[in-house]
Amino acid sequence: MRLVAEGLTCIRGGRSLFRGLSFGLSSGEAILVTGPNGAGKTSLLRLIVELLAPAEGRIALEGSEHTVGEASHFVGHLDAVKGALTVAENLGFGQVLLGGGGIAVEAALARLGIGALKDLPGQVLSAGQRRRLALARLLVAPRPIWLLDEPMTALDSAGQQTLIRLMREHQASGGMIIAATHAKFDLEGAREVSLTSGDAA
Repeated sequence: MRLVAEGLTCIRGGRSLFRGLSFGLSSGEAILVTGPNGAGKTSLLRLIVELLAPAEGRIALEGSEHTVGEASHFVGHLDAVKGALTVAENLGFGQVLLGGGGIAVEAALARLGIGALKDLPGQVLSAGQRRRLALARLLVAPRPIWLLDEPMTALDSAGQQTLIRLMREHQASGGMIIAATHAKFDLEGAREVSLTSGDAA
C-alpha cells in the first residue's frame, strides 16, 4: 500500500498556504510535517483525510480498495470528548462510530494509561487525559493511516513515550503515519516535510 500526493496546492481564505507539494508514503513509513504557524500543516492533514479539497493536485492510495479518507484516522486539535459520558462510554461510542475491529475498550484505555478513569465523566478529565482518550480511538478502530495533528499536545513525558511506542508498533505492523508537529520527536525512520509559508494556523 502506498499513499501518493502529487502537486498539491492549498488555498484558504484566498491565500496560498503551499503549492506543488509532492510526496509518497509506503507501508511502515512515517512523515513529520513541520513549519511555523500558518504554513498549512493542519490543512495538509485535512486534505489527506478528504475534509478539504486541494486547489490543484491529487492524493491517492495505491494498492487498496479504499479511499484515503476511508483508510485514515485523523486526530486533530479537538479531542471530541463528550462531558456527560464516562471515559469508557466515550471510547465505546467512538469504537462503534468508526467501525470497530480493534482491541477492547478497557484494553485500549489501559494502553494509554487511563484505565483507572474508565467510570469518570469526560467533563472532569484534564487536557492530557482527554488527549490520551482521543488517542485510544486509534486502537479500538484500527486503520492503516494515522494523521496526527500536534500529537504530543498536553501529554506529559510518560504519555509522550506511550504514544511513541504505539506509533512504532503501528509502523512495525505496516501502518503509515503523518504527524504535523512543532516539536520534533524520535520516530523510526521518519522523513521530514517542511512547510514554510503562511501566517495563521
